[in-house]
Amino acid sequence: MSKDKNDNYLDFIPVRSDKNKWEADEEGNVTIFVENKGVFNKLAQMLLKKPRFSQIHLEQFGSFIYPLIDGNDSIYEIGQKVKEHFGEEAEPLYPRLIQYFKMLNDYGFINYKKL
Repeated sequence: MSKDKNDNYLDFIPVRSDKNKWEADEEGNVTIFVENKGVFNKLAQMLLKKPRFSQIHLEQFGSFIYPLIDGNDSIYEIGQKVKEHFGEEAEPLYPRLIQYFKMLNDYGFINYKKL
């Protein structure tokens, strides 16, 4: 989806990318698995025994937010759940949340759709 400078990110609905797998442990800590593709990575895997998948371990807020990305709830609605769960610890909520979703999008972990 192309973004316009007038777009309100709170209206965007984040959708997880199908190309990355993820899992949560029994404590709710989320790990995203990113496949290392490309010629350089294949050589590094063969010659230097580098792993085929990198593991991205999310912190407390990310581990709470990532499972909420279901393709149905907007960033605003996810923010309401974060506020309910973390209270004042989440403040300033929406600037942080928007920046977090921008970062997830930049890394290719999510895409957006509009309401």
